[in-house]
Amino acid sequence: MRTAGRIEGIVFDKDGTLFDFHTTWNVWTSDLIQSLAKAHGVAPDQIAAAVQFDLVSRAFHPDSPIIAATNREGAEAIASALPGVSVDVIEEEMMLSAAHAPLAPAVDLAPFLDGLRATGLKLGVMTNDSEYGARAHLTSAGVLERFDFVAGFDSGFGGKPAPEPLLAFAHSVGLDPEVCVMVGDSTHDLMAGRAARMSTVGVLTGVAPRAVLEPYADVVLPDIGHIPQWLEG
Repeated sequence: MRTAGRIEGIVFDKDGTLFDFHTTWNVWTSDLIQSLAKAHGVAPDQIAAAVQFDLVSRAFHPDSPIIAATNREGAEAIASALPGVSVDVIEEEMMLSAAHAPLAPAVDLAPFLDGLRATGLKLGVMTNDSEYGARAHLTSAGVLERFDFVAGFDSGFGGKPAPEPLLAFAHSVGLDPEVCVMVGDSTHDLMAGRAARMSTVGVLTGVAPRAVLEPYADVVLPDIGHIPQWLEG
């Protein structure tokens, strides 16, 4: 296990990292599929198959292509099951409805983030969701102002697994990427961190199991609440 070394900045993924993926997104996805199916006169199973979502258990299949996808990529996957429906229309509906998804923080976020900030760490969020969605969720959780940087796939830096949005975080807070860490629940997060020359921490509050994350992570933790201990390590 690699220890933290000198870390001065942490950039977090949002879904599956700051917020538990299953509790937050399974209910929302089920409701979205039913709503789109009714609106466009197709069977819900048709949409569910396109995104590899099980309507009975209300859960994503582990290899669903949209788990770590950008909002746009998710809209494109859904559009494949809705011939004639604009991807732009679906993307906007996803963005607006996702802002009201039922949030389930992975830990009590306010004291957790305050503890990190008290040590002088710079904090950021980079999500493949939209920036609108990210800011809405962080505001709802009462923690938006605790972050020095918030970006989505549409913020002008691109999306993960490309390193550019993580490099934008480092530049924004005036740090070398090598003293920063990327924390996420997917290989997209960790691959982006490695490409940006950051340390990488995987967490198990998303869909990916430990065995999938370990090849890309310096350490895999149960959830973000274990990060302070790792930093002291």
